[in-house]
Amino acid sequence: MKKVIAQLIDDFHERKLPDTVPRNREFPEVEGKADVVIGMRRTGKTWFCYQKIKELIASGIKKEQILYLNFEDERLLEFKIHHFQEILDVYFGKYPENRKSRSYFFFDEIQRIDLWDTFIRRLIDTEDIQVFITGSSSKLLGSEIATSLRGRSLSIEIFPFSFTEYLKFHELFPGRPKTFGALTVSLLRKAVTDYLECGGFPEIQKLDRALRVEVLQGYIDSVLLKDIIERHKISNILVLKHLVRHIMNSPGGPFSVNKFFNTMKSMSIKCTKNSLYEYLDHLTDAFLFYRVPIFSRSEKSRMINPAKIYTIDTGLLNAMTFRNSYNYGPLLETMVFMQLRRGGYEVEYVRTKNGREVDFYARNKISGKTELIQVCWEMSDKKTFESELQGLKSAMDELPISTGTIVTWDDEMIIEDRINVVPIWKWLIENSP
Repeated sequence: MKKVIAQLIDDFHERKLPDTVPRNREFPEVEGKADVVIGMRRTGKTWFCYQKIKELIASGIKKEQILYLNFEDERLLEFKIHHFQEILDVYFGKYPENRKSRSYFFFDEIQRIDLWDTFIRRLIDTEDIQVFITGSSSKLLGSEIATSLRGRSLSIEIFPFSFTEYLKFHELFPGRPKTFGALTVSLLRKAVTDYLECGGFPEIQKLDRALRVEVLQGYIDSVLLKDIIERHKISNILVLKHLVRHIMNSPGGPFSVNKFFNTMKSMSIKCTKNSLYEYLDHLTDAFLFYRVPIFSRSEKSRMINPAKIYTIDTGLLNAMTFRNSYNYGPLLETMVFMQLRRGGYEVEYVRTKNGREVDFYARNKISGKTELIQVCWEMSDKKTFESELQGLKSAMDELPISTGTIVTWDDEMIIEDRINVVPIWKWLIENSP
């Protein structure tokens, strides 16, 4: 294994780093803590690390002070816990002078190795090394890493491109547009239409539609195989695929395990309710789906009312499902939800006393700011818009929250001096982290 590690270190130090599009995120970097980058496969976690490596080199750090290993490299398939010490032996054998200065270690998809956390803890405690970790599991964000590293880590979640990152990637705007004249608005309307269609995964941005769909479908296969089937030793693959297809065909809709179980039963497909709960946990753990519970102070109410399930990216939804123009509303809702996630909001949906619903009650975990947001495709559908408006008003009165927002595809106005109707292209820019 030492020869393999030595080869990988040499390869990294010899090759040119790829060009990257700067993301609207930064590593927190606190002394004595590992930086953990999490997110679904292909969202750009590795490129985010390359961005940091370039920043380090630009600041005067020698490339030889930096180590990068991808644990999904096939040459590391036989890597086990006892091989971790060999990384230190080989690295400092090559660069003994780095014992006297700080080094920077980047470990990609390290969760593949059992007991990896014990090595990271030792690095933090005994070496002058800043550690950066990436992983495709939300357990690296929650209890798993909190327990294993005992408060010795800070996590950052990487998503597909936001709309402003999309604009930057395609060189439409170098930064956030500050004015909204006729030309700017025309460009933004066209851009948000394309963004809705292809989504924000970096790799597919310049592919034609047929190839883009094929690549995105491959992402789903990769998540199912590597992050769920192999990792959790799932054998009932048919049910898992039916579950994914079912959720993607009703984006942002409530999901009931009982109803889905009965559907499988009617199709003579065997499964258990417990396995369905586990599969859903695995899919959210891999960042493919996100749960949005009902807003309630009653735990019983939260358990009785099904959570709504959102998919990470509209491009994935378009690649996996057939969609007519009349049902683009759920895609718009998905875009709003994902932008709230990017902004660090905890999100729930609201059901008022008179039975109306509001799509999002969002509370920022840092600032404590709360918002009520309703999503409606267009105001010209007067019956639907009036229903959405009344639901928002009811929730504003009950909570109470003095202002509300309705995000539309392209309508804009102010209602009763307290409800802001705003087009999606403007809302995404104004709410970019």
